[in-house]
Amino acid sequence: MKEIACKLLVIGAGPGGYVCAIRAGQLGIDTVIVEMAKPGGTCLNIGCIPSKALIHAADDFRGAVAMAAGRNAMGIGAENPAIDLAKTVAWKDGITGRLTMGVSGLLKKAGVKIVVGRAKFRDGKTVAVETETGQQVIRAENVVIATGSAPVELPALPFGGKVISSTGALSLTEVPGRLAIVGAGYIGLELGIAFAKLGSKVTIVEALDRILPLYDAQLTQPVARRLSALGAEVLLGTKVRGMSATGEALLAETGDGEEKRISADKVLVTVGRRPVTEGWGRQELELDMDGRFLRIDEQCRTSMRGIYAIGDVTGEPMLAHRAMAQGEMVAEIVSGKRRNWDKRAIPAVCFTDPEIVSVGLSPDEARAGGRETKVGQFPFTANGRAMTLSSEEGFVRVVARADNHLVLGIQAVGTGVSELSAAFSLAVEMGARLEDIAGTIHAHPTLSEAFAEASMKALGHALHV
Repeated sequence: MKEIACKLLVIGAGPGGYVCAIRAGQLGIDTVIVEMAKPGGTCLNIGCIPSKALIHAADDFRGAVAMAAGRNAMGIGAENPAIDLAKTVAWKDGITGRLTMGVSGLLKKAGVKIVVGRAKFRDGKTVAVETETGQQVIRAENVVIATGSAPVELPALPFGGKVISSTGALSLTEVPGRLAIVGAGYIGLELGIAFAKLGSKVTIVEALDRILPLYDAQLTQPVARRLSALGAEVLLGTKVRGMSATGEALLAETGDGEEKRISADKVLVTVGRRPVTEGWGRQELELDMDGRFLRIDEQCRTSMRGIYAIGDVTGEPMLAHRAMAQGEMVAEIVSGKRRNWDKRAIPAVCFTDPEIVSVGLSPDEARAGGRETKVGQFPFTANGRAMTLSSEEGFVRVVARADNHLVLGIQAVGTGVSELSAAFSLAVEMGARLEDIAGTIHAHPTLSEAFAEASMKALGHALHV
């Protein structure tokens, strides 16, 4: 094949990679993007989007079951609800298919050349891509590594057969009667709650002594209560040892040495994700590492001139919107604009039931930094919109400096609070103070009123609690 030369080469068309390429194309940069699978990466195809589709379907089904059982307080009835998971998966695949086509269209609209295949570095400026029609060599002035991450596999529970990753869980065509989940992080709990609502008997095994360890206990308590209400069993401080000899049960051991035998039709392993740092020729480069991640500076530059890295391969938080923001920034830097990277206002959202949102510092993190703080918390039990949604569990919490009332962090737990994440992030990004939030008129009746009330509470004059 004829060699391709370009100003910018992006390896990986996940959220960070495709956003970087689109923005570069908009800026008039001659750009090539290489992807060995479908555009959109893990998030669009086998992660964020399909999991939220399954969660939504599970919520609807659970509501229908409650109606059929006469547990609907609004007087709505239904008979004999059922779910055809194969149809649900087909619906989910339709959504991801439309989005994948949309990403491809946006890349083409921006003038980006798409090369399908596996890329490997020959040197810092040259990449060889194995395509269906042969090897394609690409030479670039600048390269962006956006290779993403992959599920962590446990030596005692290799993927295959009954043992599945989140990708496998999102492709099931039948609801497993008994589902064991290894890991009580956000992926395990999001899927665990969804399958519990669909009718699975869910058992969650976690080596640590708490669920969702990245969030403080006050935020996770409502989720723990919901798991219990759904009949899910949570075994904390418990380590897995592998499958039984017959393959019908997951073997585990509690902290005090008690053996557990957990019958399971499927075992979902969700113990984290690892950066994809192998398989694309890293050994041909001289890249500094930060533990298992590629080391980058505040402009996503690696230790080699002209090579950038973005997204999961560069460290925590492994979030699609972080990768997107990095990708957009790098494209603008390559075009000659002055940009840098600040991660203080990245929202973290857990799509459990109820949902959790966190931006900036928690109260404990703020105090650990030696700051005197004011903390205001407003419960959804006092919010009219939450009542009309029949979901009053949770609260909004605002953390601010005691001296000047600068907002340091905002957290919330409750139904639908993911949609408040933009307001929370904007407040931290813009350097808002408690008075700014309290003085902003929030529409009534909305969940967002709890944001203003929490700020008023920190100032000492909440109105509705």
